[in-house]
Amino acid sequence: MKVLKFGGTSVGTVGSLSNLKSIVDSLEEPAVVVVSALGGLTDRLIATARAASEGDSSFRSSVAEMATRHFDIIDALVPQSRREAVREVIAELLAGLEDIYTGVALIRELSEKTLSRIVSFGERMSSVIVAEILDNAEHRDSLTFMRTEKWFNRDIAARQLTDDLIREAFPLPLTRTVVTGGFISLDKDTGEITNLGRGGSDYTAALIAAALDADSLEIWTDVDGFMTADPRVIRDARVIESMSFIESMELCSFGAKVIYPPTIYPVFHKNIPIRILNTFNPSAPGTLITDSSENLSSDVRGVSSVKNTCMVSVSGSLTSNVAQINSRSYNAMARNGVSIFLVAQPNAATSFSMAVSELDADRAVEILSREFAPELQNGEVTGVSIERDLSVIAVVRESIKEIRGLGARLVNTLQREGIAVKAVSDGASESTIAIITSASDTDRSLCLIHTACFG
Repeated sequence: MKVLKFGGTSVGTVGSLSNLKSIVDSLEEPAVVVVSALGGLTDRLIATARAASEGDSSFRSSVAEMATRHFDIIDALVPQSRREAVREVIAELLAGLEDIYTGVALIRELSEKTLSRIVSFGERMSSVIVAEILDNAEHRDSLTFMRTEKWFNRDIAARQLTDDLIREAFPLPLTRTVVTGGFISLDKDTGEITNLGRGGSDYTAALIAAALDADSLEIWTDVDGFMTADPRVIRDARVIESMSFIESMELCSFGAKVIYPPTIYPVFHKNIPIRILNTFNPSAPGTLITDSSENLSSDVRGVSSVKNTCMVSVSGSLTSNVAQINSRSYNAMARNGVSIFLVAQPNAATSFSMAVSELDADRAVEILSREFAPELQNGEVTGVSIERDLSVIAVVRESIKEIRGLGARLVNTLQREGIAVKAVSDGASESTIAIITSASDTDRSLCLIHTACFG
């Protein structure tokens, strides 16, 4: 049994939904199909909610446009015998959505709880429609089995409860394909509508696949799979035929936008393979992600980049104590919710640097200044500084240290072309070499490194 997830671009138009129908109806056995909201609809729902909270009455015309879009798809793809019933369901949902917008406009206030209710309508409508488009399918409301709980003021999946409810909702073996919406959920304690955040539909699909011990998880999107680099920058980038879970997580963490890293964890722990496939090119083999790199090629798997990066550096004699500077810096950042891309010591005797998002840079300086306040007073730390407008270039492959001298060779390649290397993390990770350059050199660095790795 497979679990298939289709993203917003795959359910965005009559054409893409026709492709989805061909893909699912051609399966040899029933599957679970997880769908996102129609492409772009979630952003529209949020923008309309914010406009309503400012008293803007245009939310009514916005809802009317959403209705037209959904009804046009129903009229084009749902068999006539079921069309009117589906239109009634969607009309009722849209009426409920408009009522919420009206309330928001009246009180001119938009709480997180209300916004979660509003964005849930996207998947609630798309999943109903897709179930009726398919030949032999039924709908299952994800609000009946997806549960979250609060963790440090964030909504995270309540795994054990959700797993149990998934098994109840999808008794095996399936007799018909089951369609459900991704992303949305209920709080296990309050019953309020919540969501799983960024990458939530992928995560829903992964949780279902893991709970049901699926044979595979297929992520259908608008690209042929993971690429060796961003094809918008590297014209000769090619599809990566196969890779490990760790490699896919590393590439995504460093800028590849194919899937969101937390999506992988539930199936990773169950050793359920993932295949990335293209709804618009379904005959392409895609990328297979498995639990082991044993049968993979010895080549570098891919090159990716993260822009809008800053390097925050601690200077002074204390940095020669690597264990202390690492542990205190990491712990201070973690306590305050700041993510670190990588650490590097350009000069182990006098400096220690961390790459963080531009959005977190000023806060990171404040955090480190507090953490090392005693050392700033006694002189062991001489300063905490920021270098802005940087990018991180990541080269990924499991056991990358087996490629002897790769980091030094890549640094030399950049320096020969006049590109300044601000820092390099070579050896700290088993799967990634990361190089920091100026943001203005990002694309040129990617091209040079991709050529050096793939010829």
